[in-house]
Amino acid sequence: MAERSFVNEVKKLRSGAGEEFHGEGILAVTKALLQSGVAYVGGYQGAPISHLLDVLNDANDILEELGVHFESSSGEATAAASLAASVNYPLRGAVAWKSTVGTNVASDALANLASGGVMGGALIVVGEDYGEGSSIMQERTHAFAMKSQFWLLDPRPNLTSIVEMVEKGFELSEASSTPVMLQLRIRACHVHGKFIAKDNQRPPLSLRDALDRPDRDTGRIVLPPATFVHEKEKVENRWPAAQEFIRKHGLNEVFDGTEDNIGLILQGGLYNSVIRALEKLGLADSYGECSIPMYVLNVTYPLVDDEVRKFCTNKRAVLLIEEGQPDFLEQALHSILRKGDLQTRLFGKDVLPMAGEYTAATLMGGMKKFLGSTAPHLLSQPEDRLEGVEAQPLTFKPEAWEDSSSPAKFEALSEVVPARPPGFCTGCPERPIFTAMKLVEKDLGPRHVSADIGCHLFSILPPFNIGHTTMGYGLGGAGATAFNVPDARRTISVMGDGGFWHNGLTTGVTNAIFNEYDSVLLIIDNGYSAATGGQDIPSSHASVPHRNTGHSIEEAVRGVGAKWVRTLTNTYDLAGMQKTLREALTTEEKGPKIIIAQSECMLNLERREKPKRRERLKKGTRVVQNRFGVDSDTCTGDKACIRLSGCPSLSVKPNPDPLRPDPVTYVKNSCVGCGLCGEVAHAAVLCPSFYRAQIVSNPNWKDQFVARWRGKFIGALQRLSERRLAKYAV
Repeated sequence: MAERSFVNEVKKLRSGAGEEFHGEGILAVTKALLQSGVAYVGGYQGAPISHLLDVLNDANDILEELGVHFESSSGEATAAASLAASVNYPLRGAVAWKSTVGTNVASDALANLASGGVMGGALIVVGEDYGEGSSIMQERTHAFAMKSQFWLLDPRPNLTSIVEMVEKGFELSEASSTPVMLQLRIRACHVHGKFIAKDNQRPPLSLRDALDRPDRDTGRIVLPPATFVHEKEKVENRWPAAQEFIRKHGLNEVFDGTEDNIGLILQGGLYNSVIRALEKLGLADSYGECSIPMYVLNVTYPLVDDEVRKFCTNKRAVLLIEEGQPDFLEQALHSILRKGDLQTRLFGKDVLPMAGEYTAATLMGGMKKFLGSTAPHLLSQPEDRLEGVEAQPLTFKPEAWEDSSSPAKFEALSEVVPARPPGFCTGCPERPIFTAMKLVEKDLGPRHVSADIGCHLFSILPPFNIGHTTMGYGLGGAGATAFNVPDARRTISVMGDGGFWHNGLTTGVTNAIFNEYDSVLLIIDNGYSAATGGQDIPSSHASVPHRNTGHSIEEAVRGVGAKWVRTLTNTYDLAGMQKTLREALTTEEKGPKIIIAQSECMLNLERREKPKRRERLKKGTRVVQNRFGVDSDTCTGDKACIRLSGCPSLSVKPNPDPLRPDPVTYVKNSCVGCGLCGEVAHAAVLCPSFYRAQIVSNPNWKDQFVARWRGKFIGALQRLSERRLAKYAV
């Protein structure tokens, strides 16, 4: 159950030629694939392209009508290997995954694919998760394109350009027999706009047709001596063919300006931010009209040397705007200019940051430095002008700009807005697992904990502070293998169910069994690939169309030889979690101890149940919801419940007792009634201030009768208490 449904939006995919298509970037990519006659699509979810897989899944009926096969792959390597269908047959295929981490997993298949080359167009849509909003390490896809020599597209972030680059990407792939990568930044994935649609195309050759007439070309199989021939073919045939296609079809764009002796060269994906920065400087308008000529690289690899030289000819200086490091493009441009004997001065990382996201504010700072050295007359603000230089009238009116990224602004903001690190959602079933680990740690001492990618990685932050390293998705078990020391303290490894099916079964479980690793592996089974948006996986309990789910993780680990396995079906049972963890850490039995902790992801549970509750309330049906609270008169204010839970619904408020200055805990309305706070209070032998209440909507006559008599009884007790207290009043 994905976090967002596109059932209504995918109806737009039926748009025909000449119709105006309105939507989001990921929807436009899907439409472009269908317009291009794609035969098969696959991929693995991960920000910022998770929604692309969700759209494809929701549009499966439309895909089937066109004879397009869609598969939600078990991992990026699976998706990349599926492109083998385009090696021997003129079948167009596309796959998608998250940035460099996904490309890392797929690199073996990609290297083989790029070596042998393709007959049909092969397109890889990569969500370039770079910048401050990224959830991963800061690396670029560009290095992979250079390493294996496949072409890299970076379209301007508007729907028309994105759609065109998808369509041309297939053509470029076929013209050069090379797989092509389409890089989409976060903003490009979620940009909204419009474009003129074309008719969807059925694949000229279906997958069934290819299977009926199997064909092969041994020259495309990566096996010596063909591998050396592949290398020669890349340099002598594929590279020139790609450059010729890029040049002939004008994939890179040149925008003229009035200042002919300077220019900007930029990655296509940065175009909107560059225009915004120029607009603030009074050098462009919001429609893209600009005073400075621009050469926009919608294809960042390979570069077309003569296009670069043509743009730079007769220019005193150009500024290369390349986000991230290393400075691949800058090094290449220096080489092109010097080999062409052009003396155009190239600015780049000397005026712009070496690393980090290029926001409009960041670009403004770099452009001011560039213009201050090359065209100071264009700087509109007096403080920006060089001494003795008069400012010229500007074509556009500059806008006032308040730089909110200055250190002083951040410092002032931090005084009123506390830091907000990522954390578990309210009612998350993973929270009690780490609460149990902290409580066991008090008795048995700290352990080395190998963490993993997923929601459970939030345990490394307060209040749990659990986890020493994380090495990749599904690699929690593998990350502790160096500590396979006989008769040493057992390590604990954490792995999610998504990571387990991705590669954890082999790298974590099978490896530990094979090497007789005496350790504890905790597999968190919340029913979905929760961290990527709630997509279904093999162990999901839901019945999913076109998928085979309901497979037991316990059966899978026992199938590869695991002996000590415990499955807990309710992670909120804190006492049970503690008991099982303690047993795993202290048992004399050797080998891997595997604990499978099951409870459904609360976000997905609420997504499913909330509409049902709303419908029942609308119909006047009785609805009962559990809520927890804290008795302010009983609460001691030690806040141990918060330290051992960290639930966002737990907060503090002033103590109602004027003689007790410490604030007391209270439960906010965001509580979903999971009960962990009360379990923590009991397990940690805390105060008895927690209570559970039932909120009854649309009560029946029994509820009303009980509530009326309960109120009378409690009222009588309160009046009795007040009379007793009145005796002692002064």
